[in-house]
Amino acid sequence: MTTIDALHAEWMGKAEYREAYDALDEEFALAAAMIEARAKAGLTQEQVAQRMNTTQTVVARLESGRSKPSTRTLERFADATGARLKISFEPLRKTA
Repeated sequence: MTTIDALHAEWMGKAEYREAYDALDEEFALAAAMIEARAKAGLTQEQVAQRMNTTQTVVARLESGRSKPSTRTLERFADATGARLKISFEPLRKTA
């Protein structure tokens, strides 16, 4: 039986797959950072939602990585979790 890790390793050798995977990296990095901020604050999604004056469903959607939240929403999330929002610009990766 082939594992997902083995398939991923194999597919990363294909340029089209690797480009699609890399394109999702930023999207999932934001979601992971939001989950990490909430976990460090020791809060549930419901507690963050209450602090943001929204619903748990909205927080779950934000943490899923399926939406692109506004800067204002990210600021509200940061405030709710006791974190500081930091946005930066970084040079693009150069490909060979």
